[in-house]
Amino acid sequence: MGQAFRKLFDRFFGPVEMRVVMLGLDAAGKTTILYKLHIGEVLSTVPTIGFNVEKVQYKNVVFTVWDVGGQEKLRPLWRHYFSNTDALIYVVDSLDRERIGKAKEEFQAIIRDPFMLSSVILVFANKQDLVS
Repeated sequence: MGQAFRKLFDRFFGPVEMRVVMLGLDAAGKTTILYKLHIGEVLSTVPTIGFNVEKVQYKNVVFTVWDVGGQEKLRPLWRHYFSNTDALIYVVDSLDRERIGKAKEEFQAIIRDPFMLSSVILVFANKQDLVS
C-alpha cells in the first residue's frame, strides 16, 4: 500500500529540481566536495578551469550543482552563473589563513548581487579535518 501511494505521489509531484552554484577561492576544495556528493568518494582532482556540473539526488530533490573555478582570473565570470540559482555553497579553505580576508571579500560581493538575493546560502568551512 505504501509503495503504491509513493508511486502515485511521485507521478503527480515528481522530483523537485534545484540549481546550486558552488563558489570559493581556488584550492578551497569545491571539486572534491562535488564528487564526494555525486559518487560518494574523495577523488584526486586538478584545478578547475571553467566549471564542472553534476546532478546529485537526495530523496525527491535533484540538485544540479555547478562547481566553478576559483582562480583570480575566473572570478569575474562567477556572476554569469547567478541567474536562476536557488542556492549557493560558498567553500572556504579553513586552513588558508592568509586568504581568509580575500574569501570574505569575494563572498560579500556575491551576496550583494541582485540575482543572489533570494538564494539559500551555505558557507562551508572546508579542510577542518586536516592538521595545519
